[in-house]
Amino acid sequence: MKLTEIQDPSFLKRMSVSELEVFAGDIRRFLIEELATTGGHLAPNLGVVELTLALHREFDSPNDKFVWDVGHQAYVHKILTGRAGQFDTLRQHKGLCGFPKRNESIHDVWETGHSSTSLSAAMGIAVSNELKGNDDRAIAIIGDGALTGGMALEALNHIGAEQQNVIVILNDNEMSIAPNVGAMHQMLGRIRSSRKVRYAQDELETLIKKIPLIGGKLEKGGEKIKEAVKGALVPGMFFEELGFNYYGPVDGHDLDDLIEQLNYVKKEEGPVLLHVITKKGKGYRPAEYDGVGTWHGLGPYKIESGEVIKGKSKAPSYSFTVADTLTKMARDEDKLTLITPAMSVGSKLDCFEKEFPNRMFDVGIAEQHAVTFAAGQATQGMKPVVSIYSTFFQRAYDQLVHDVARQNLDVTFTIDRSGLVGADGETHQGVFDIAFMRHVPNIRIVMAKDENELQHLLYSAVKYEGPIAVRFPRGEGIGVTMDETLHEISLDTWEVEREGTDVAIMAFGPQVQDALKIAELLEGDLSVRVINARTIKPLDEKMLDALYAEGIPLVTLEEAVLKGGFGSAVLEHANEQEAFPRVKRFGIPDWYIEHGGVNELLEEIGLLPGQIAEEVRSFVNQGKKQSV
Repeated sequence: MKLTEIQDPSFLKRMSVSELEVFAGDIRRFLIEELATTGGHLAPNLGVVELTLALHREFDSPNDKFVWDVGHQAYVHKILTGRAGQFDTLRQHKGLCGFPKRNESIHDVWETGHSSTSLSAAMGIAVSNELKGNDDRAIAIIGDGALTGGMALEALNHIGAEQQNVIVILNDNEMSIAPNVGAMHQMLGRIRSSRKVRYAQDELETLIKKIPLIGGKLEKGGEKIKEAVKGALVPGMFFEELGFNYYGPVDGHDLDDLIEQLNYVKKEEGPVLLHVITKKGKGYRPAEYDGVGTWHGLGPYKIESGEVIKGKSKAPSYSFTVADTLTKMARDEDKLTLITPAMSVGSKLDCFEKEFPNRMFDVGIAEQHAVTFAAGQATQGMKPVVSIYSTFFQRAYDQLVHDVARQNLDVTFTIDRSGLVGADGETHQGVFDIAFMRHVPNIRIVMAKDENELQHLLYSAVKYEGPIAVRFPRGEGIGVTMDETLHEISLDTWEVEREGTDVAIMAFGPQVQDALKIAELLEGDLSVRVINARTIKPLDEKMLDALYAEGIPLVTLEEAVLKGGFGSAVLEHANEQEAFPRVKRFGIPDWYIEHGGVNELLEEIGLLPGQIAEEVRSFVNQGKKQSV
């Protein structure tokens, strides 16, 4: 069967194991070929081919509900549920989403791009099944990296306590984006080495029964013996103690074994966990032997060599600039530490880790812990920096409010991927952080116009004593000359980048360059002043007061949500000053921005410089007519 002809996974039930093994190879070739053109999460999906085939063979989707944690390993699931023909549009504007998407298929029952959510969702589904009186199963597929998230542990505790019919498939590949860390990872490593726990129990029970004369008596006390064996084979029996029936570990690429174990699992009542060992990147050598996470998610590549196709770099990335600046500062500041929730690869922190391994802390997928861990360090006079993606910072909101800002602690947040990120879509767009930080007392928020200003702004932020967030976008800088010596710049004032008398555009980050382009497009028609509003909180109130007095129309521009954003802050300030300037705000509208190229997304929401220029012209001219 051609993959593009698949409508639903029911045909798998008619296939033999040997046929499934051949089919697994077909799927791997398809993924390698398709993603070479589109890019995407290759390694996670190569690792779950057999597992996904076995799950769809032994269960009945969509009646049985598959809940994929994070979701970047759901490509095989998409192929088996009729979407192979859309893979040439993967992660492209209006194309196939790189994560499960409820409006794509009835087989996608849970949408996610953040980790550690599947167990809670599966628990909700299982309770609903019970209340509705049906026998459908809730099956959560979670990786060992996601299992380090606090929410996953909370859900394990609840499921085990309530003894709900939830099947947990632990996909253990020893990696999330980067190699996993922490005690949970170490415990799973010990379990991996134990192998076939339930087989050992069954064999022990059989042996007890065969002992002449005393076998029957021993069998009656056999539960205690079996528990002792389990305790010896699996350190702590963590999952069993939480109330789960534990199966495994099983080779996640052995279809015979997988299918046999799934048949045991689906007969169990109550919570059950099947521990599956897989190889991330299985079947494609460059991805299999990737020890740093390059093949977790990437752009187009050359199949034969494994070379990732990249454009010619014109400037260092913003992520590298931040990591390099922190490394330089750490040489003179021995109290500076760096904390990341499993984003050491994405945020390019290897240079810091290599030079200062004792001051670099990767806490795993545990954003809440990362923030409060930093707060604890700050109480002891350290200078912690939390390196975190904007989209993941959302998960630590309470810790920001309660543990850091309320105590006015000296914690610096470097917020990577601020603004639109493109292909990863709505779960990853970094557009909410200004709105959820701006109303929190004590915290400052800044963003640089380019990579050179970024290094100085970060230097100043770390020197500042108190909570402060330094935002920066994904991708490369604009190619400006980098100063060799770091120096402090004002965290309270804005700068005029271009003079003008007809309208003033206030912007920050990459949008300063957009504002300068808008000014050029309107040259000869309007005189446009461009202001680098690099301090989003606090505002430069002195400059704002001067603008109100001047009576010049104001435009705010931000690649962040309008509601509660920078433009809203300007309006609030004007209201407090009882000023009534004409203000036009540009930013992210009140809906989730889906996947696609950043420029395509900006065009869709009207934020390209040419589109804004026309809006600004109309705004200013309308004001001139009203004043006549």
